[in-house]
Amino acid sequence: MDDSPRRPAHTTDLERRGPGGPDTALDLAALSPDLAQRLSAIGGEFQQLTLEYDFAMREVETKLRILQDEFLHLHDYNPIEHLATRMKSLDSLVAKAKRRGLPLDLDVWRQEITDIAGTRVTCSFRRDVYRLFELFTDRPDVELVQVKDYIAHPKTNGYTSLHATVRVPVYLSTGMVRIPVEIQFRTIAMDFWASLDHKIKYKYDGEVPADVAGELKEAAQSALDLDRRMERLHDRVHGDGGPTLLV
Repeated sequence: MDDSPRRPAHTTDLERRGPGGPDTALDLAALSPDLAQRLSAIGGEFQQLTLEYDFAMREVETKLRILQDEFLHLHDYNPIEHLATRMKSLDSLVAKAKRRGLPLDLDVWRQEITDIAGTRVTCSFRRDVYRLFELFTDRPDVELVQVKDYIAHPKTNGYTSLHATVRVPVYLSTGMVRIPVEIQFRTIAMDFWASLDHKIKYKYDGEVPADVAGELKEAAQSALDLDRRMERLHDRVHGDGGPTLLV
């Protein structure tokens, strides 16, 4: 496999689960008759909702691809290692609505649930995370709604990532609407740790034994140390601070 930074088709690893696919399926037979009837009634509206959010993910993806291609052209440097998108399934949304005490109302979901559509951007270094975040959110058509900096302030379990909720314009036949998308910016080491943490939580159904949780937290510190070490090595080879990602 070619690791050349000049090839954005290789360096961007896109995984999309869009509307209508298996991730939006819900087993109505497994639900109570009342809930199944209410969900069946909003089925068509949910397809429209997922379509709009899929369009928003495409807008975010396109803007990130433009940044990536411009960096490669001007700086011979690629700050994006991988790019992935995902859409919450109907059953995931129902579960989240129930946890938050929200009704089965799509209009309420649009207002209260901001991570229906998500994009994950994996970068080489922590400084790339912040630079990409600043460049992306500085665009006049991107509205920054919320930022959660778990890099500067990790979660208690060791999780690190920069979460940004943005709204981007989507132009439909009925007019323009602004759709929220959650973007997670992380380094390769952060992403590796988060992927392992997710698999372990799934294995234990969320109830991770204390000794395993302790080792996971130690591994998170090791990932942070690796990030810092690789960034220092990169600066030693290419010069302090690397390329200026302002184009």
